[in-house]
Amino acid sequence: MSNYKTVFFTLGILQIILGVFMLIPIIAQFIFNEVDSSFFAASLVAIVFGTLFFLSNLDHDKKLSLQQAFLLTALSWLSIAIFGSLPFIFSKINFSFTNAFFESMSGITTTGSTIISNLENMPKSILLWRAILQWLGGIGIIVMAITLMPIMNVGGMQLFKISNNDSSEKILPKSKEIALRLIYIYLGLTILCAISYQVLGMNVFDSLTHSMTTIATGGFSNYNDSIGYFNSISIEISAMIFIILGSLPFIAYIKFLSGDKKIFFSDIQIKTFLKIILACIIILTAYTIIDNSSQLNSRSIFFNVISILTGTGYVNSQFDSSGGFPLILFFGLMFIGGCAGSTTCGIKIFRFQILYSFISNQLKKIIYPKGIFILKYDKTPVDDKFVSSIISFIYMYLVIFILITALLSLTGLDFVTAISGAATSISNVGPGLGSIIGPSGNFSSLPDISKWILTFGMILGRLEIFAILVLFLPSFWRN
Repeated sequence: MSNYKTVFFTLGILQIILGVFMLIPIIAQFIFNEVDSSFFAASLVAIVFGTLFFLSNLDHDKKLSLQQAFLLTALSWLSIAIFGSLPFIFSKINFSFTNAFFESMSGITTTGSTIISNLENMPKSILLWRAILQWLGGIGIIVMAITLMPIMNVGGMQLFKISNNDSSEKILPKSKEIALRLIYIYLGLTILCAISYQVLGMNVFDSLTHSMTTIATGGFSNYNDSIGYFNSISIEISAMIFIILGSLPFIAYIKFLSGDKKIFFSDIQIKTFLKIILACIIILTAYTIIDNSSQLNSRSIFFNVISILTGTGYVNSQFDSSGGFPLILFFGLMFIGGCAGSTTCGIKIFRFQILYSFISNQLKKIIYPKGIFILKYDKTPVDDKFVSSIISFIYMYLVIFILITALLSLTGLDFVTAISGAATSISNVGPGLGSIIGPSGNFSSLPDISKWILTFGMILGRLEIFAILVLFLPSFWRN
């Protein structure tokens, strides 16, 4: 295992960091008179294991091969989800391991699905830990999407290489350089969001937790009614603004701070992302005008379109009871997601852009057989291998979605719960559709086997599918 010392060394650091963050909810325990040993014990376990990994691999060569990059990516998220479940297991709430792991995985993958049926009665320390998990998952996916995924050539992410000279040996040094700037930006946005929430009426605790899950586009809330609990238009507007800010490619923030002041107006992903939001709002608004029986209003349309498209999962109304057409539209939005290099999930905007260009070129070739049409993305030519990577990703995404739906159906779930559960897990959205896992429900009543299937879907979707599936290929493990 000497070839994997860098992997285990990095895992050790991540576990130590996780253990340190577990100490933060202890402050909440003292403030709200909830003192017990759950977080201290969980922190101790995480730090001890992390230290063992760290010390036993000090002689690593500080290089990361492509094979090791895939392994590190999968083990990082899996190990954090396992250790992140410890505070739930050690708490007095009597979480089973299945429920604790489901909640932890939902947090770290910024999915937002929950097994907790009465959030208002939960200890503040547990609510804070859920928010911290999503906040860490948000910054984790940004760093991974900008540094590791492009090197790994996963689903077309190679388009976002920082430079053409990137190689696997440069992953760790470049990660250190970029990660600090990303953390500063991410932390700054979180603080601004928290201040905004507090000014607009939230108490200090709610503003802190909701700011973390807003920027992470995760959607964990302290209340069963989510953001709708506050019944405040100003808070919802603030949430929409910061959800959008978390959905933009964070490399654009770095470019903006480096002097490119027009990046937010010139980036092709950002423009398409905003156009999709606007188009959906217009379509649903027109629908409500035509259909007088629709329960949708402008407030719920704006908020739920942005929340579901970005995979945040906050709700301010029961969007699944607004009629057939809005239901289908919201269901479709679950798959799209935001921009690559952001905290959002789903297939991502850039893949739909390239797929659209590819189909457009194919139609042009039918009309003009002798014509030469070069596929470009943001004025840059895209080769056939890249397009194949995009199409393969979308194809596998849909295949996995169908498989998860079928497996959930075999566990006894009804069609709406199974199909929306599959969509919400692989797209990391949060709430599903229907009376069980819809906006007014939760995942607590599902069979344990269903929860494990959904958990697997969460990590598959969060890590762009191929980063996990490649580990099951025998050829991957050959030198």
